[in-house]
Amino acid sequence: MTNTSDTFKKAPKRKPAKGKTVTVSPEMRHAYADLIKEREEKEQAYGRHLRKDEPRR
Repeated sequence: MTNTSDTFKKAPKRKPAKGKTVTVSPEMRHAYADLIKEREEKEQAYGRHLRKDEPRR
C-alpha cells in the first residue's frame, strides 16, 4: 500500500488581503450619499409599477 500522507496535505492558510482605504472630502461623501438615495428612490418607483402577482426574477 502506498503512503498517502503527502498527497492530501492541507494547504497553508493565506493571510486575508487588506482592503483599500480611500480618504474623501465631506462634499464628495455627501454627494455619494445623495446618489445612493436617488438610486433607492428609482428602485422603489420601478417596483411600484411592476405587477404584484408576477414574481420578480
